[in-house]
Amino acid sequence: MSATAKVSGALKSVDYEVFGRVQGNGGLRGLPGQGRRAEAAAAAPRYTEQEAKKLGVVGWVKNTSQGTVTGQVQGPEERVNEMKSWLSKVGSPSSRIDKTNFSNEKEISKLDFSDFNTRY
Repeated sequence: MSATAKVSGALKSVDYEVFGRVQGNGGLRGLPGQGRRAEAAAAAPRYTEQEAKKLGVVGWVKNTSQGTVTGQVQGPEERVNEMKSWLSKVGSPSSRIDKTNFSNEKEISKLDFSDFNTRY
């Protein structure tokens, strides 16, 4: 990743929080014994992780108890911007994105992560 990052220019880091129906079933988290609900709640992080890996960015994603999806993305500026666009406009297939907040956007000298993963 670092060789690609150096070729692509500046490294960027940004925190995000996605609002709307982003955890499946109206934003409700799946509870043990709820089968499809739990499966739907896991969909947003799974698709986010898949898209991040496809774009070659690193960081993390997780569902929050408030029904949002939050995380951090790092990588070459162009790739991070592509991920920001995906988080704002596309998301997982069953999601409805109302808004996405980005914060702590900054240039960084090195990546803090070696991969993109889901936190629980």
